Amino acid sequence: MPPKRLSLIHGEVRLPAFMPDATSGMVHAVDASDLEHAGVEALVMNVFHLMQKPGSSTIQALGGLHAMTAWPRPIITDSGGFQVYSLIRQNPKLGGLSDQGVRFQPEHAGRRFLLTPEKSVQLQVAYGADVVMCLDDCTHVDDPFAEQRVSVERTIRWARRCKAEFERQGAQRGWTEGRRPLVFGVVQGGGDKALRGDCAATLLEIGFDGFGYGGWPLNNRGELLDEMLAVTRSFIPPAFPMHALGVGHPENVLACARLGYDLFDSALPTRDARHGRLYVYTSDPTKPDFRLQGEWSACLYIHDKKHIKTKTPLSPGCDCHTCSTYTIGYLHHLAKSDESLFCRLATIHNVRFMMRLIGLIAQHRTMNDER
Repeated sequence: MPPKRLSLIHGEVRLPAFMPDATSGMVHAVDASDLEHAGVEALVMNVFHLMQKPGSSTIQALGGLHAMTAWPRPIITDSGGFQVYSLIRQNPKLGGLSDQGVRFQPEHAGRRFLLTPEKSVQLQVAYGADVVMCLDDCTHVDDPFAEQRVSVERTIRWARRCKAEFERQGAQRGWTEGRRPLVFGVVQGGGDKALRGDCAATLLEIGFDGFGYGGWPLNNRGELLDEMLAVTRSFIPPAFPMHALGVGHPENVLACARLGYDLFDSALPTRDARHGRLYVYTSDPTKPDFRLQGEWSACLYIHDKKHIKTKTPLSPGCDCHTCSTYTIGYLHHLAKSDESLFCRLATIHNVRFMMRLIGLIAQHRTMNDER
């Protein structure tokens, strides 16, 4: 049976779960209280960015990520594998990968950084993460087979080193089974099913608490890689939670949940909110006849002139602070005025939309389990 929840140091996370990206320790435009009121149970933060700014010594001086951000619930830390791909594979002048790890110097940075599998785990543990992600060698789905094979081989070697360091950290810190972070491996292999299968099988042998789908989950046309996501999920037994890393469009979250994925994270919903792309249901999701089928959601573009005098809330049946208090017309006014309040209210709404979506998906899973 698929897991119903993750029991973590800072609380339980019901599955499925969508986690907003608080990449550098914050979700733009909102605070911890806004996120809690919207129903968020966990956040994703990123070691690649945090080690640069505010920096590890500052994070530890401020008491770790939870104390620094005033976020009391679980935090999953991404190892930075995808950011390395984005930075270095697309601009080799900024750094390079080797079996040792990753050396990089972001533009405008005053020094070079070295991120090894061991260092990634050490930082995530020191920051107080509830779930630690292994450092992986990320590729694009269209990269040639030879490059994908090198990526898988390196990802596996790094996973072994991450697991060994994780166990060393546990021995030094005296973790007990119920009071330790979880550690996830990341399945790479690009668009090759055999490589994905080999990577998954070896990671299962190494032994992890859960797994992530590695690599960009979309093709060059922005379409979800349904077949590859499905086959990768099939290689991991259902008892293990699986994270669809970087999946955040509502339609894609629903599609991946139907494939058996349990965890989702993305900056897309909050970034869309700040740019005036607001997620809405096409009918009231609280009604008994609502179904996640057909055209169940849409995007409302708040800058459109047609919204100037609209007196209704953004989305039917939405219980968020924004929809409970303000009209579309007022939000249009704030957006056109470049008022910072708009970013907060829009972000609250899109985050709550995602939490409601996850709740509807969970209800659907429960009904299927009871049949």
